[in-house]
Amino acid sequence: MLNFELYNPTKLVFGKGQIEKLSELVPKSAKILLAYGGGSIFKNGIHQQVTNNLKGFEIVEFGGIEPNPHFETLMKAVAIIKEQNIDFILAVGGGSVIDGVKFISAAVHYNGNPIEILQKRILFKEGENVVPFGTVLTLPATGSEMNSGAVVTIAATQEKLTLGGSALFPKFSVCDPTVIQSLPKRQLQNGVVDAFTHVMEQYLTYPHDAYLQDRISEGILQTLIEVGPKVVENPNNYALASNFMWCCTMALNGLIQKGVPGDWATHMIGHELTALYHIDHARTLAIIGPNLYQVLFETKKAKLAQYGKRIFNLNGTEEEIAQEAINKTVAFFHQMGMDTKLSQYTDDYTKTADFIVNRFEERGWKGLGENQQVTLEKVKAIVEMSY
Repeated sequence: MLNFELYNPTKLVFGKGQIEKLSELVPKSAKILLAYGGGSIFKNGIHQQVTNNLKGFEIVEFGGIEPNPHFETLMKAVAIIKEQNIDFILAVGGGSVIDGVKFISAAVHYNGNPIEILQKRILFKEGENVVPFGTVLTLPATGSEMNSGAVVTIAATQEKLTLGGSALFPKFSVCDPTVIQSLPKRQLQNGVVDAFTHVMEQYLTYPHDAYLQDRISEGILQTLIEVGPKVVENPNNYALASNFMWCCTMALNGLIQKGVPGDWATHMIGHELTALYHIDHARTLAIIGPNLYQVLFETKKAKLAQYGKRIFNLNGTEEEIAQEAINKTVAFFHQMGMDTKLSQYTDDYTKTADFIVNRFEERGWKGLGENQQVTLEKVKAIVEMSY
């Protein structure tokens, strides 16, 4: 097992009716920026629940944070916080809103051009001057409610870049599984596949001796396979909803990545597809992931075989099990409503591989993945196989 440090100060408040605890969770006398997305929280009643439970607090609202939040939009919120001396942010939304708030939190007191936070992948360490924030999760998927990472899009350059650091954990996150009842089927499908791929990025590397981490990862994968298709059809079922939401949080709250190698090349390539074609993030993962496993088959074969045996109960030679495990993964993505070829989303895809390789080259990225074996040549092969 690799050496590691585990730090996660987020207070997770999970279950029905927990929004009622907001007044106890937000610091007394805080002036709050209430940040949200396109307005669905007004339709499903969450906005009213939040404001009812924050009576007595001074609240300034900021809506319109996009899916794949835009740097340009978030900078408007930064200006409001500075102008109105706001000292706490409450993100009410899914991963995009929460990611956006992490950027806002970091940018308010940043000494320099805030775009550098993304372009230079600056980490904000515990104790740095950021605006504290909490979250009310409305869309399970990204785990952003219990981690310190974020992804933000620079619309002007069509780039999707990351930021993070230990200073950017939410102070608290309220997770009420009943909120998924009003979500569109597509968003639930995306949430399941997003969480599934988060686990795969930390699990599907090469065999190692962190046995417990593998078993926890496999438990999340098995639970998502069991409840994923069902929760899409029956989001009112609390057992399904609560297990789905908890899987999404556990998939990326930092626990299963400790002591093990990690990949994340699927995400790095997938981010480019979202930035270029506005394809839902989870759907880019379903496009890229299986083809990455295929191109990296020899280096991932042993772990693919373990995955195939333990998750899908497959039998045969190591090579046969590993190959069938990829096939089973694609079948699960199809069951979850995912198209898995880029040509199913756009007709203008023939130069995509060259564009992405050039992007990575400009950023100085020579190798991705657990052993930096995803070279630019392999990136090109993965993307072309995804057409």
